[in-house]
This record gives sequence, C-alpha cells and structure tokens, in this order.
Amino acid sequence: MERWSGVLRVPLHPNSRTFHRVGATLCLSPETRTLRVPIANAIFFCGDRVEGTGNPVIERLSDLQKLSEIVVSKFGSFINAWVIEASVFNGPFAVYKDFIPSTNQYGEPRSYHPVGFPASSSTVSLLSNCLEEVKKVISGKEVHTQSGCTPSFCFSQPKTFILGFSKGGTVLNQIVIELGFSDVESNANSPSAGQPIDRHPCGSEEIYIVPRTKEGLLNSISEIHYVDVGLNSAGAYLTNHDVFERISKRLMQGAPSLRFILHGTPRQWSDKRRDWIRSERDKMLNLLESEAPKSGGKLKVLARYYFADEPAKKVNLASILLPEVEAD
Repeated sequence: MERWSGVLRVPLHPNSRTFHRVGATLCLSPETRTLRVPIANAIFFCGDRVEGTGNPVIERLSDLQKLSEIVVSKFGSFINAWVIEASVFNGPFAVYKDFIPSTNQYGEPRSYHPVGFPASSSTVSLLSNCLEEVKKVISGKEVHTQSGCTPSFCFSQPKTFILGFSKGGTVLNQIVIELGFSDVESNANSPSAGQPIDRHPCGSEEIYIVPRTKEGLLNSISEIHYVDVGLNSAGAYLTNHDVFERISKRLMQGAPSLRFILHGTPRQWSDKRRDWIRSERDKMLNLLESEAPKSGGKLKVLARYYFADEPAKKVNLASILLPEVEAD
C-alpha cells in the first residue's frame, strides 16, 4: 500500500492562534499518486506528555508519526490514521480546551454536555485542515511509496474508529455525549460505511476521505477505544445512564452498529489512590451491558485487562498498551 506519512502543525480555525500537532499516515492511489478514500479513519487522541523517562518503548510511543504507523498496523493498511495532540499544554498536562466545554488549568473536565457539539465540530475542522495541508505537501514534492497491493475499488463513507489514551479519553467522553444527542443520518441513498463501490477516479470520491460535518462524523463511528484512560479527578469514564440509553435508542432507529472497547492496566484500574477510576469504569461497563440487549445486538462492549500481574508503577506502563489494540 502506498502512503503519505508526516507530522503536521495545523490551526483548528483559519484565524486561530493555537495549533494542534497531528501525526498522520494516509492512503494514496497508485495510479494518480493522490490521496485515496480509505476504508476507515482511525482518530487517536493523546494524553499528557511523557518524555525523558529513559524507557525506549515509551519514548518511541511519544512520537506522533510512529504512533500513527502503529495504529495502521493494528487496524489494517487500508485505513487513514490521525494522532492528535492537545493544542495547549500546562507543563506536561494536556488541555483539550477546543473539544471539551469546560476544563480546569490541568485539562481535567469540569463538565460534559452536548451544547454546541464542540468535540465533533473541532474534530471535523481539524481533519479538514490537515487534509488541505497534506494536499499542499503532496503537490509540491514526490511522494514516498511503499510496496504492496491495492484493491480494485475505492471506498465510500469510511467508518470512523475513535481512540483516546489516558487524558485523551476525556475527548472520547465528550464525543459519546454528543453521539447520544445527535440525530440519526439517513443513509438510504448512499453506500454503507466502509463498503466498496464501483471503481472510478478516486478524486471524484475525495469528499469522503474525512467526514465533512459533525453529523457525518458521529454517524460514521463504529468503534470507540478507551486506552488506559485515567485522571486525577472524576470524569475518566461516563456514568450518565441517560447518554447510553439515548445511544441504544438511536441504534434502534437505524444508526450503524457501535462497539465500545475498554483497555486497561493496573496503572489506572488498580491504583488505590484513585479508586474512583475503577468505580467509574465498572459503572460505565454496567450501563453499556444493560443497554446492549435493548439495541437489537447493535451495541457491543468489551473490556480487556493487560499486565494484570504487574503492580501499578510510577512509570506509565500504559504507553505500552497501544500495540495491543486490535480490531476484528
């Protein structure tokens, strides 16, 4: 598979004074050497900065481009991967102020609510700006290629996989809130997400590379991965029954199937000083499991525990977790 890979520094809005760093690796068409429609977009939200640990694994996984390549290795070569950092850091603490309605100075959420749909709107805007920057880069120089075969078709309406590591899980919580309060988009006249369509120049399908609207983004989400999320305050996991009830109802109204996967290590799930993290996780799992039967089999939930025999250590071993993220 041919790909473009790099790290971008992109404003959320044209007049914004703050920038997000985004690591990306994107599918290219071998015939036209332009961006092609992927089967899915995997969007990974990073946590606080962890640098200078001396641990080569953690240092490697602090590199946005390497992270994006790992995501591709787990979800397959026909996806696009986007690894997003917060625009603001208070020391090592990530502050996702553009995605969450209200945070404190350390980036911990004061509240989650759907008003204004900030997480989905910001995600769509950022991906759109990233896409334009990549096009400029591609048009200005020769594209690096990798060997591999490509299918004889393009994909329309890519699925979306959302992943959040550590504090990046706060963005997932906000997206889930917005998902629960969003309308189900009618797909009666469009191909199903991730399904092949007849081959013709991929440029004509370019509008499908990333979602163009918040509604398009929310309706394309098929998997939500919580990757060892945790905070020094409440709010690492959602515990609002109304949200999951709404999600179950929208699935029954025709929204595509949705899978939640909660990945954890002793770092977060066995920390006795922050026992609320496990309590929140248990409550969220229970809420999802209680709503799953009501969804007609379209809501699925899975929890995976890694390094179960290891003690919760000061070094954030959860950084090693990412290579274990798998997709069916």
